[in-house]
Amino acid sequence: MNFIQKKIKSLSDDNRPDYILFYLSSILIIISILFSYSLSIYTVVYWDYDSFHFFYRQLFTGFLAILIMWSLAQIKPDILIPKIGWFLFGFFLFLIVIMQFLPSFLVTESGGAKRWIRLPGVSLSPVEFFKIGFIYYLSWSFHRKLTHISKQSFKDEIKLLAPYFIVFGFVVFMIAVLQKDLGQVVLLATILFIMLIFANRSWKIFASLIAIAIAGIFALIFFFPHRITRIKSWWSMVQDGVLSIMPDFVAVTLRIKEFPEPYQVGHSLNAINNGGLTGVGLGNGSLKLGFLSEVHTDFVLAGITEEIGFIGFFLIAVILFGIIFRIFRTSRRIADTKYHLFTIGIGLMISISFLINSYGISGMIPIKGIAVPFLSYGGSSILSVAIAVGLVLSISRDIQHKS
Repeated sequence: MNFIQKKIKSLSDDNRPDYILFYLSSILIIISILFSYSLSIYTVVYWDYDSFHFFYRQLFTGFLAILIMWSLAQIKPDILIPKIGWFLFGFFLFLIVIMQFLPSFLVTESGGAKRWIRLPGVSLSPVEFFKIGFIYYLSWSFHRKLTHISKQSFKDEIKLLAPYFIVFGFVVFMIAVLQKDLGQVVLLATILFIMLIFANRSWKIFASLIAIAIAGIFALIFFFPHRITRIKSWWSMVQDGVLSIMPDFVAVTLRIKEFPEPYQVGHSLNAINNGGLTGVGLGNGSLKLGFLSEVHTDFVLAGITEEIGFIGFFLIAVILFGIIFRIFRTSRRIADTKYHLFTIGIGLMISISFLINSYGISGMIPIKGIAVPFLSYGGSSILSVAIAVGLVLSISRDIQHKS
């Protein structure tokens, strides 16, 4: 009897991963598998694919992602995270660099930019995995060099942070300039900025970073005509509502005439409106039938909302924010500063990606082409977020859970 009691007590004392986080993440992955079939019906016909082409791929990738999360959750973080973190940072940064020099048959281009490495049967987006490595690099380095240092003069802080600015400047050049992917840079810059706040830096540094970020974004837009066109297209859609509350001389100056509204965003809003409160039914959406391209990838939220309505979208959003809450909960309860910062970064990566995509498809901001975590079709996106959550699950093992 005493042996049984001791065994039960030892099991209850063991640190366990946050299985609620695992279950919530798995639910969203399963939902993505279902909609990879429902929303891709027009695409498979257009490209003459088998009707289950995207479903089978997402099914395999989804269950692989669940297996990855479960496996990583069983390993102690000190054994696992440093190796994976540095691998994701170094190897995928290397791929981002060499991708620009690979022959055309090894890369897939989008808008003249090389963003995917073409492998047998699959395409790999290195930036999706690099984001996790970049977050680990920041958390590891901030833990070693910043968190234990008290407030300094502005000049000394600039010297202290200069290596991070250099690294990030290189990342901006590789991703925003060569890959023409400003959305990912905005995401990484936001993560860097907020993690610096938690690393206890001075307000002068934050003010300087905000000024530099604004100037940098304007420069990256001004020197690339396709971004100016995209912003004008977005502004043509929202200008009536904004300029109606402005003085006449301001409205006349800022109004764009004879510029077509964004084709994709217009149909995205139609899909959301068509879904109403309860949706038209799973598989019965009409905007996916050639009107809204990429509906199973970048515009997956619009396609989902049309078929299961605002209530269905709200429930999915609740699950997603439940995942984010569990990640931040782990961050708050972990003692190791390095893992505290890392989990904050992962929570930010998921939440900001969701907000950028949802704001984009609703016309609130220009489209950025960032995938919806867990839901968008694509192996790189779903596997990278599974690795991120798996690492958080591993870290959650170091928290003493109360029975």
